[in-house]
Formats: sequence, structure tokens, C-alpha cells
Amino acid sequence: MEAPWITFRPEIKVLDCTIRDGGLINDHQFDEKFVRAVYETCVAAGLDYMEIGYKNSKRMFPPDKFGAFRHSDEEDIRRIVGDNDTPLKLTAMADTGGKSDWKTQIQPKEESVLDMIRVACYVHQIPEAVDMINHSHEMGYDVSCNIMAISAAQDAEIDQALEVIVQTPASAVVVVDSFGALYHEQVALLVAKYQKALEGTGKEVGIHMHNNQQLAFANTIEGIVRGANRIDATMAGVGRGAGNCPMELLLGFLRNPKFKVRPIWKLLQDHFVKLRETLEWGPLAPYNITGQLNQHPRTAIAWRAGDRKDMYAEFYDKTMADI
Repeated sequence: MEAPWITFRPEIKVLDCTIRDGGLINDHQFDEKFVRAVYETCVAAGLDYMEIGYKNSKRMFPPDKFGAFRHSDEEDIRRIVGDNDTPLKLTAMADTGGKSDWKTQIQPKEESVLDMIRVACYVHQIPEAVDMINHSHEMGYDVSCNIMAISAAQDAEIDQALEVIVQTPASAVVVVDSFGALYHEQVALLVAKYQKALEGTGKEVGIHMHNNQQLAFANTIEGIVRGANRIDATMAGVGRGAGNCPMELLLGFLRNPKFKVRPIWKLLQDHFVKLRETLEWGPLAPYNITGQLNQHPRTAIAWRAGDRKDMYAEFYDKTMADI
């Protein structure tokens, strides 16, 4: 299904994951002033959701090494948003694979300022994801499911995962290009596959693109044109490695008058110019290489942290030798 792009589609909901995804480049060591500035910008820009962090284990991610929004305890969230007396809905992400103590970390909705829990999993982790989705729903939250690294999954695996997820109370299932490896033709096919699996359920298809091949914005547009209604982006495209779809570009494309882009430019001016002095993200050559090869960017991230970070041909040779 193709959707009109010359106007706007009111069904589209935009989610900012700046603090959650961006925190992967600095162990979530953002100061509260910065987190509050992002929150206030999300409100001023008219965004639908802000993902304020992870609900991840303090055993695996100890607080002496990771910032508050790796765990997103209620008191930490409320220091930023108070009771969040705004139209903006707040979300947190819980990972499968033992990264989240979800049975104890996800407390009843009436005790939390959060509105949604986003469960993130790989295709082989679907059984645990189902348990987490059901638990979060029982706690009173809206829930979605992000199936990660979808470019590395086989069609049969994706089909089976969707068959299972469609039976859960998740309100959305998100196409996640974790490796930044997809091209627009593949995005179109995946969105259509998800739509067919979710047809008649009222569940929405979402899109979360990474920028390894400088296609995050273009692939997000493709997902929207093909009918995805839950859209992820980050301020200045900040995120692990090559980063994500830039929010400031996305809002310009959407043309919905409820969204205001100027507050985002002001945020970038006041906070992100300085942030780039100490943190690196964006589609640098090693990320281009892993994206082209449909590989996790962890090797490129490690390379950029070393003393030979700009030896691109050497990284290419090593990566090809390791395949």
C-alpha cells in the first residue's frame, strides 16, 4: 500500500529516541540539563512520544558505569518530567536476552509516568519477547515490539516471528534496520510483509532506520510512503555508530502543521554543537563498510576507538578477511 506524500497523514505518530539510542555512544552519561532540554523540545515540537531510556538491568549495566537512563528508574524520570502534564507520551525500552530485569523493573502503570514499554528482541528471542509484552500489558502499558537486525533474518524467521507477535497485545511492530544495511526496495517489501501479517488486527507497522549507508532518512520516507505509521528518529540523527534518521529532516518531510521544527533547530544550536565536541556519531567510512556488508557495527565502533581509526582500507581488509 502506497500512501500520499504530498500532504500529511494524521495517523502517523513520531517517536524521539534521542536519549535512549543516543545514550549508547556515552553509556547514557547525559546530564539532567541535556535530557530536560530534549524533553522540552519534544513537547514544543509537538512530537507524539519520547523514549527517555532503557529499562535495563543494574546487574548487567551497573550504575557506577552507566547513566540513569540505562535503567530509567521512576524517580530519575520524574526529576526530568515531573508528572508530564503534556500531550507527549513517554516510553522506555526493555531488551530481551537477560538485559532487563523486566519482572521487577516494569512496575504497574498507575505508579509510573511512562505510557509505553517498547520490547526489543532478535528473531530468536521471540518467546521471551512475548512474555515481556504480556507482562507489560498486564501492568497497564501500551506495548510495542522492535524486531532488531531484521536485515540479517531469513524470510521464514520473520514470518514465524510475526505470526507469534500478532497474537500478543503489542499495538505496533517496528521494522528495525540495526545494521543500516537495507535499501528502499527491501524496506518496501518488509513494510508490506508486516502489514500483511498485521492486517485486520488494528496493530501498526513502525520504522527505525540506521544511517550506515546514509539512507536512514530516505528509508524512513520509503517506510512512510508504504504505509508505516509509527516513526522513529533522533535529534541530529544521534545514535550508536552511524546514528539514525534525523528528526529535523523527518518533520520537514511530514508536512503536518502540528509538528514544529524550529524548537529542534534551537536544541541543536544550544546543545548539539557542544555535544559533537566530545561525542562522535554519523556515517563515517567504517560504518559504511559494515552497512554494505550487512554486519553489526560493533567492529566499526571498536575501530573508531583505536589509534588507527582513519585507516579505512585496513579496516576494510580486516573486515573482509573475517567474513
